[in-house]
Amino acid sequence: MRVQQISIFLENKKGRLAKVTEVLGENDINIRALSIADTTDFGILRLIVNKPQLAYQVLKEAGFTVSTTDVIAVEVTDQPGGLSSILCHLDKVGINIEYLYAFVTQTTTAALIVFRVEQVDEAIKVLQENGVRIVPGDEVYQI
Repeated sequence: MRVQQISIFLENKKGRLAKVTEVLGENDINIRALSIADTTDFGILRLIVNKPQLAYQVLKEAGFTVSTTDVIAVEVTDQPGGLSSILCHLDKVGINIEYLYAFVTQTTTAALIVFRVEQVDEAIKVLQENGVRIVPGDEVYQI
């Protein structure tokens, strides 16, 4: 039920993001979702890709500082309050969201939200108990 996210530390310099995407493309790795947070000097690029282990390996070999993190992907109905209801389930049991980002697919009318929480297993349990669809990693990688 976990999804493996790739995080890449990027210096805020011309061409660094282009190089990441070039390395991934050359290795037939498709980006499914991404988020980037930056400061004046650096950024953290977070990716969901179709081949996370290979992405980690080839980016490391290309000289990037790379790490992996387990995250959760959930389906959110495309209606007002859809995200709120999911966040409220986690809030009720004291699970803090460190960050999240969303992406849409062509095969569903729902959005997919990627969550990073400290208590991944507990969050999965709470969400499932409340009828939230957790999207398995193998499914996310193929979207």
